[in-house]
Amino acid sequence: MAKQVGNYNEDSIKSLDWKEHIRMRPGMYIGKLGDGSAFDDGIYVLIKEVMDNSIDEFMMGAGKKIEVTVKEGMVSIRDYGRGIPLGKLVDVVSKINTGGKYDSDAFKKSIGLNGVGTKAVNALSTHFKVIAYRDGQCKTAEFSKGELLKESKVQSTTEANGTYVEFKPDDTIFKKYHFVHEYIDRMLWNYAFLNTGLTLYFNEAVYKSDNGLKDLLEKNITGEILYPIIHLKGDDIELAMTHSNEHFSEEYYSYVNGQYTTQGGTHQAAFREAVVKTVREFYKKDFDPTDVRKSIVAAISVKVQEPVFESQTKTKLGSQEIAPGGQSMRSFVGDFIKQQLDNYLHKNPEIAKAIEAKIIANERERKELSGIQKLARERAKKSSLHNRKLRDCRVHLDDSKNPRAHETTIFICEGDSASGSITKTRDVNTQAVFSLKGKPLNCFGLGKKVVYENEEFNLLQAALNIEDSLEDLRYNNVVIATDADVDGMHIRLLLLTFFLQFFPDLVKNGHVYILQTPLFRVRNKKETIYCYSDEERKAAIAKLGPKPEITRFKGLGEISPDEFKLFIGKDIRLEPVLIDQQASIQQLLNYYMGKNTQERQEFIIDNLVIEKDLEEELVK
Repeated sequence: MAKQVGNYNEDSIKSLDWKEHIRMRPGMYIGKLGDGSAFDDGIYVLIKEVMDNSIDEFMMGAGKKIEVTVKEGMVSIRDYGRGIPLGKLVDVVSKINTGGKYDSDAFKKSIGLNGVGTKAVNALSTHFKVIAYRDGQCKTAEFSKGELLKESKVQSTTEANGTYVEFKPDDTIFKKYHFVHEYIDRMLWNYAFLNTGLTLYFNEAVYKSDNGLKDLLEKNITGEILYPIIHLKGDDIELAMTHSNEHFSEEYYSYVNGQYTTQGGTHQAAFREAVVKTVREFYKKDFDPTDVRKSIVAAISVKVQEPVFESQTKTKLGSQEIAPGGQSMRSFVGDFIKQQLDNYLHKNPEIAKAIEAKIIANERERKELSGIQKLARERAKKSSLHNRKLRDCRVHLDDSKNPRAHETTIFICEGDSASGSITKTRDVNTQAVFSLKGKPLNCFGLGKKVVYENEEFNLLQAALNIEDSLEDLRYNNVVIATDADVDGMHIRLLLLTFFLQFFPDLVKNGHVYILQTPLFRVRNKKETIYCYSDEERKAAIAKLGPKPEITRFKGLGEISPDEFKLFIGKDIRLEPVLIDQQASIQQLLNYYMGKNTQERQEFIIDNLVIEKDLEEELVK
């Protein structure tokens, strides 16, 4: 007999209004929620949704500056575009499928086309205020969680045309959120690079670019490049490219109508294919594609009328056809590169020679490594089957249709004790565990050959699936989970050295994190408080009263599986690994992981804390 699962009748059918649906299913509109630790967390998508409207105004020739302020969780954005038509102000920010983007003459090649973005910001904010300034008049509307609280009448104003939006994310949805200013900084620089002539202001900083994608690469590339950046521009397309002397993989920055498509899409795929085809034809040699693209660093931007993205968060372009004439993206990008890059190489023979020499060097290295790679793949396959180094999850990052793909996480742990506790507690759908055996090798200054010859690095590379390209990365979050002691810190540095040495864009693109676990457990018979700092420990002692039980966690293995579920679940604390865009990765690695430099010795001496003194302070 079939199991009865409950009544299903007319009363089971529910109709939600726009704000209720957004608040019930926020992931459909802004991707993952998060607390702000990751660059693609929802609170940054909220900023982007408002910014996109302001950028669209600039692209239509209205307004040359945008002012952004973020203070104490409140965001304000003021543009100097045409201003929302006053009679439709409330509708534009509170009625789904209402907006100017449906008029292709009013907004050509804009980012937001479905009329959802600002409504999502409104619905997901405890405070949302919008003011439209238009032709000497203005109007204001205020909302909370999508509900209209106040609407002013049209008034006179001396303010310049444009729109002001102010909002505070709802902390019941974005729990314990905080804005990482480096992420906002990166977002605004991207807007500046893609919109020459636009000036942006963020708190006290100014963002402006005169050379577009060329400036973008110059700001983002660390270390030496093989030849000056090639910068090509055409109608609705721009690209910049070079080869790095220090990277071992490909690195791309791709954009559509000013939107950073972090997962690439048809335009990026067309670029990768067209570069190989053009280079082969120019040199009249059948180079292997991997040899052409290895160590390439490139940026491509296209402008498309009515683009089709694979999700509301617009991280991957799905458009196969573009205007004019319904030309395919592959043909559009391919034809441009074939003509412009070929012309450039003919006009710049020295750069052409440098590229050919790089390709030949890549080919030689690939052939030298081919035998080692084959053996390494066989070892990795055997190890994953029999040694259980990797406890995999069911969902992976390439499952683009799975709404939880962005949650995929791999914890890299030291030893079986910590990995065992996490394995027993994890979400098997989205969380994988990789167990290290001993300390990894210090790979600073070593070649890619070491990745295949070293068992731990080979298995880790295979687990992440990043040998050939980071486009095949299996997990969105790569989390280093080591003990809070000297050995744990050392292992953390060794792993970061591995990533920065061989896969720097894994860090640059915001995939690498440090797992924050509590240093102390403070409890009495009624309550337990986990503390992540000495300040939290002191506050917990004050709250619980005299003589509570205090436990200092030094190793993850000391945390029971029952407790671990509190730290890797919905309240997980992840600290992003951020690299200063002005810093040289090679200089950083040399300072921290090179031979004992004078600078490092002086730093250690100046900041030396005796462990005994530290322990005495902690137990006070």
